[in-house]
Amino acid sequence: MATLQPSSDPSPPVARGALSLPGWVSWLALLLLCSAYLQGGIDKALDFRGAIAEMQHFGLSPAAPMAVAVIVLEIGASLMILTGKGRWLGALALAAFTLAATFLANRFWDAPPEARQMIANGFFEHLGLVGGFIAVAWYDLGIHASRRS
Repeated sequence: MATLQPSSDPSPPVARGALSLPGWVSWLALLLLCSAYLQGGIDKALDFRGAIAEMQHFGLSPAAPMAVAVIVLEIGASLMILTGKGRWLGALALAAFTLAATFLANRFWDAPPEARQMIANGFFEHLGLVGGFIAVAWYDLGIHASRRS
């Protein structure tokens, strides 16, 4: 007769089963998470003058090298996440970038009262993205650690 053994995973079996997604669903979720960064990087690359103007708008200088760095980061880190090559590093890079950009671009506390709520919504939505990228990195690092064990 089989006996029940305590699990090292404290989550209920239903939750463990739900977290086992088919590979294409996991990849699609990662693509959705990275979509704004892919779109932003591609748009900046196709309209480099606009990218420079955006850097200048936010007081970043020298504007052209900063624009190049943002393009490389947005596209490169997204590709790292999607290909799985250094996924944790790409995820942490986009988390740090998003957090910094959020405090730079979504300063709702300095906004006029009529714009404050909309900017605050964007601020907290970006914090959600930061959390998502941290979760991706944590999961990826956990997978690598379990493979070494």
